[in-house]
Amino acid sequence: MRDWQRKGEARYAIDRSRSAIIVKPQSYMNLSGSPALGLATFYKVPPPRILVVVDDLDLPFGTLRMRAEGSSGGHNGLKSLIEVFGQGFPRLRIGIGRGHDDPDAIDRVLGEFTEAELRELPTIVDRAVAGVETWLTQGVTQAMNVVNAKA
Repeated sequence: MRDWQRKGEARYAIDRSRSAIIVKPQSYMNLSGSPALGLATFYKVPPPRILVVVDDLDLPFGTLRMRAEGSSGGHNGLKSLIEVFGQGFPRLRIGIGRGHDDPDAIDRVLGEFTEAELRELPTIVDRAVAGVETWLTQGVTQAMNVVNAKA
């Protein structure tokens, strides 16, 4: 899936073998709802079939949490998506933690991982991918069982 296309403020790729569309909004995070809505409307994808994957400062580094629906939990990207879709879409939060005594969240979100975190990333990514694959093939409940289990 290397053929990224552009539509409005989003880049996307289609994986026909999985009947999936990967969307990367190119807007500011707190405005990501509109680009996602544009593609969901164009391809007629209902909110329960949209899995949103986000980083989350409020989860410890490496913690994964999947939910079938819910609130934004203070995440501005999720707030934007909820404004356009409502709360009825699943989401996978990937914890990045607040960092190393750095009160400025922007530095953590846009900054580099530590050496120790870099060593852990392949395992975290593998677990996230397993959750997404399970969601695609078996649904959100099974995916939650995979993702939310203690690592």
